[in-house]
Amino acid sequence: MKAGAIVVAVDGSPASEAALRQATARARAEERPLTGIFVLDTGWADYVGNARAQTEGARRDFLDYATSELEMQIEAARAQFAAATQDFMGDIAFEVVPGDPLDALCEIMACSNRSFSMLVAGREVFQVCGRPGVNRLVHQLQQCVRQPLVIV
Repeated sequence: MKAGAIVVAVDGSPASEAALRQATARARAEERPLTGIFVLDTGWADYVGNARAQTEGARRDFLDYATSELEMQIEAARAQFAAATQDFMGDIAFEVVPGDPLDALCEIMACSNRSFSMLVAGREVFQVCGRPGVNRLVHQLQQCVRQPLVIV
């Protein structure tokens, strides 16, 4: 077995399917562990803001809606990862990590007590949440991740 697990960003949408296939095939061929990561985007509260013009009820209703959508995405991502790895013979794990997608993925890859040696991500991963700014995620990952980064 080669050192270091392969991490794949999974969001439950078609945007992560190619990356998931690539990461699974690579982990299988190289006999490496595979970890799927879903980032529970906690940035919506900051994006929505707390303007006086907004009623607290309307803001809370929107955040409740965003939270329920994210919960459905978590289950879709978990199912997508399970389907892609159902015949995988190596070590697999699926994690839900809260935070901003960029910050969370950079922190995961920088964590010295984790043996992650590669990140695989789709070009449009986590855009399913629709929050502005996520569309630059891949470009920004290229700047912060020191391990090999495979963009599919």
